[in-house]
Amino acid sequence: MDYAKCSVFVTSAAFLCTLVVHIDLLGGIGEKRELMTRNVIIIGSGAAGLTAGIYAARANLSPLLFSGSQPGGQLTITSDVENYPGFAEAILGPTLMEEMRKQAARVGTEIIDANVSKVNLKQQPFVVEADGKRYESKTIIVATGASALLLGLPSESKLMGKGVSACATCDGFFFKNQEVAVVGGGDTAIEEATFLTKFATKVTVIHRRNELRASKIMQQRARDNPKIAFIWDTVVEDVLGVDQERVTGLKLKNLKTGKVTEFRCDGLFVAIGHKPNTDLFTGQLAMNEQGYLITKKSTTETNVAGVFACGDCQDHVYRQAVTAAGTGCMAAIDAERFLQHHSS
Repeated sequence: MDYAKCSVFVTSAAFLCTLVVHIDLLGGIGEKRELMTRNVIIIGSGAAGLTAGIYAARANLSPLLFSGSQPGGQLTITSDVENYPGFAEAILGPTLMEEMRKQAARVGTEIIDANVSKVNLKQQPFVVEADGKRYESKTIIVATGASALLLGLPSESKLMGKGVSACATCDGFFFKNQEVAVVGGGDTAIEEATFLTKFATKVTVIHRRNELRASKIMQQRARDNPKIAFIWDTVVEDVLGVDQERVTGLKLKNLKTGKVTEFRCDGLFVAIGHKPNTDLFTGQLAMNEQGYLITKKSTTETNVAGVFACGDCQDHVYRQAVTAAGTGCMAAIDAERFLQHHSS
């Protein structure tokens, strides 16, 4: 017998057996990549999430990012963006987010276009499930954003970015010397109406009740402003101007009389609130009454060590692309420091 050949055969057989067992334990070659324990998983692909990806990738953390149900976030439904630093001319919201995504991918962020359906933050490593697959990570960055509450009218969605807006700070500049309407009666609506008077010649607040819900001091400021008018007990039934591809007016209905009238204006600002996209973390991360994630002062740390939150899912005050990007940077740095401190 040739013992040399026999030895080679036994060694090869042992290697093959080990390989088969290894593959079987992983559930197949195709699942090996998902079951690797990542350094960082980022949930969300708006300005906060993509910035977190850029910084985490440049820190050599090989981040994995899930784009979510609305890749690019709220900026994808915004037309011209003039207040994001670095662009002398206005840039389209979707274009800005596409450039951010390309940058994140170029520096090493792995991006999966999937919606995260479940997370388990009560064990380490953390578990994330998306499209029926399971992923593990030492840290999580939550950048799921918030969604503006809208009226739900077909014409509203068709004219979004063409005279309809949910952010006066973002779009007020485009309505210089024009007449606009604001729907809502809370602090947000009155704050937006007051801000818009810097540009518009007239701002009409349309509210479904006969009194505002805003704080007394904000109400008084609005009433004292000669540019602000009010329409009470009224709802918007339709936004006019779809054929012209720009807002030309509104169809209004008085809830007390039932009378329907047309109201001429050049723009409509919907200010009936925002809903943070944080339902996924109910019972696991600390939130305020509105559902915004609570982070420790001057950091992006949540109540769970190793989990960080950035952008509009935790910011109910500023809600700007540039502030979201800033907190995305903070979250990546916080995650990097956490990993350094807890490295074995």
